[in-house]
Amino acid sequence: MNTGHNADDGLARHRDERDERAEDAEGDGRDDRAEDAEGDGRDGPAGGGRDVLGGLDGVDGLGGLDGVGGPDGAAASRLLRLFEGQRLTPVQRRIAHCLAQHAAEAPFLSSIEVAELAGVSQPSVTRFAMALGYSGYPGLRRRFRELDVRPGRGRAVAGRNGEDAGPDAGASAQAAAPRLSGGGAAVRGGGRWEEVDPGLDQAPGPGGDYRRAVLAEIENLRALARSLDDPGPVAEAARLLAASRPLPVLGLRAAAAQAAGFAYFAAKIHPDVRPLHEAGSLLVDRVEQAVAAGATALLCFALPRYPAELVDALRAARTAGLAVVTVADRRVPSLAGLSHVLLTAEVGTHLVFDTACAPMMLGRVLIEAMCDELPGAQARLEAFEASAVARGVFLID
Repeated sequence: MNTGHNADDGLARHRDERDERAEDAEGDGRDDRAEDAEGDGRDGPAGGGRDVLGGLDGVDGLGGLDGVGGPDGAAASRLLRLFEGQRLTPVQRRIAHCLAQHAAEAPFLSSIEVAELAGVSQPSVTRFAMALGYSGYPGLRRRFRELDVRPGRGRAVAGRNGEDAGPDAGASAQAAAPRLSGGGAAVRGGGRWEEVDPGLDQAPGPGGDYRRAVLAEIENLRALARSLDDPGPVAEAARLLAASRPLPVLGLRAAAAQAAGFAYFAAKIHPDVRPLHEAGSLLVDRVEQAVAAGATALLCFALPRYPAELVDALRAARTAGLAVVTVADRRVPSLAGLSHVLLTAEVGTHLVFDTACAPMMLGRVLIEAMCDELPGAQARLEAFEASAVARGVFLID
């Protein structure tokens, strides 16, 4: 690690002092309404990195760290590893992507400059640093320097405002960008790194980030396929769900779309499916009504950022005597403790908002397994098709 004192170090120390003064002046950032509305999803002390439903492991919202070649790529990897183990909000993901794309400059950028580059407020940058366990952005930037997050030997730093700019200024940004997008030569899936198609993954052009996001989502589906080598958990869940009359299907906030999609198709093979998407006392009313009508199980889709009221809903279901089957993106302790069967499928975190192709696919697999448990499933499907044809429901048969 380069510990020498030079002009760059003096500039960085000056910016540390300037940022500390700016952060003292900004207060607690309560004027940042955009991010306050989006929320930071944390209840504990700064840097805890824990979801309201319990501790989460792994890299959330960042993507792959391996496979970027060259000295700049290695430096960017050291920077990005600081972000591991955190579930970042959409605003914080933008900041993380911005820092990766300007890895060579990161030790020298002020919080104001980072905010300008990422298109966020300065308080958002401060909160990003605090979410990683630092007292403010100057502390995080000092950590960048300790990790020697600098360009490779002989390369010029593409400084802001013309400082130390060189002809290779954008190279480190191009090298670092695939790291946060799950690109390079590998993506994360099922807790390990695996090769993906290098031709698509490393293709240049403005669509590269989008292609990498799609490839990472494909790997999530591959990880799901590997998990289905043991069909036991899905078969057990299908038995519980198929036997419940009616069958309540719960999905709050981001998971509401998954619950609605499952309920739409499940209703074609199950005689009584009841989607639940509202929280609070009305949800408890509907759970109790389902139990009074004969329900014995409830299916819950639980996706990040997990609503706090989800725990209350599952507790109400358990208290009412329902067996709970949960589809989640990982094994969250608070959910596992309230579920009879917990099935997992990872969400994609390479875009501003999560993508849930694998959880959706897992829901369809559950419906397929339920068909084997419902003797009248085929007859119900045929009756629906006959009715749809008679009514001209679809343009194409």
